[in-house]
Amino acid sequence: MSAPGTLPRYLLRRLGTAVAVLWAAYTVSFVVLYLLPGDPVTTMASGGLDGEPLTPEQIEALKAQYGFDKPLIVQYGTRLWAALHGDLGASIQNGQDVRGAILEALPPTVQIAIGGLLVAVVLGGGLAIAATYTSQRWLRQLLMALPSLAVSLPVFWVGLMLVQVFAFGLHWLPSVGASGFPALVLPSLTLGLPMGALLAQVLAKSLTTVLDEPYVQTARAKGVGRAAIHVRHALQNAAIPALTVLGYVAGNLLAGTVVVETVFTRPGLGRLTVQAVGVQDIPLVQGVVLFASLVFVGVNLLVDLIYPVLDPRIAKGVPATS
Repeated sequence: MSAPGTLPRYLLRRLGTAVAVLWAAYTVSFVVLYLLPGDPVTTMASGGLDGEPLTPEQIEALKAQYGFDKPLIVQYGTRLWAALHGDLGASIQNGQDVRGAILEALPPTVQIAIGGLLVAVVLGGGLAIAATYTSQRWLRQLLMALPSLAVSLPVFWVGLMLVQVFAFGLHWLPSVGASGFPALVLPSLTLGLPMGALLAQVLAKSLTTVLDEPYVQTARAKGVGRAAIHVRHALQNAAIPALTVLGYVAGNLLAGTVVVETVFTRPGLGRLTVQAVGVQDIPLVQGVVLFASLVFVGVNLLVDLIYPVLDPRIAKGVPATS
């Protein structure tokens, strides 16, 4: 059993790390955006917020309205304090509340993120189990080679090939849009295939290692079936490295949607981010970065909470072994 206080200390360490990651993400995004030449108001002044050129007086008024006339450290402190109270500001492009803009763009992104995660888990996990379960040497080698091939393929190229085959060639699925389940299939496959390949690589390697452990050999000697050994004996220990990878890829799903939503001309958080970066809409970009960091931290914190369930030694600080 865990010593008293061991699990709470473990949780506090993970929560502290999560807070540090959020602060670092916000700070780095702030610094990077302000290192860009000019400022959002000046960048947009040539066309104006409503399509008309802005006068110098209007530019100065907008700079004062959004705080760009203050020293950099003051801007950082003001925005950080407001963010801590849930105020992410307003978009410089159209004055829309940043939280409202993110929530409005979120549903289509969540759809393909969940679809991509399901594709990654089903295909990646299934491929790893099949590759380590089969007794046919040639089939094992073939299955083990597939993840390395898939990982090396750029996401945008995968998307374009899927569109070429299933939309333009076979006419089975739509190539653009976000209406209905058929429009969700190709984006989910595009997002999930590379992640599934990475998951399959890690899980297959971990399963191969675990299947050579003495306790597995003992189970075989006792007459336990191959399927039972895979599922009941090997998979639990082998799942810990794969769970780490799954937490990483799930936390980075929003980053992958930028490419996918561009390829398939879908609305969502990815396209919103591209548009905001293009005009240096600092409040909106920082809001998206903070939201993506929250998702990443939340997913990985959940993974950290699952670790002690799979192996109680992790909460004690004892290295897990296969």
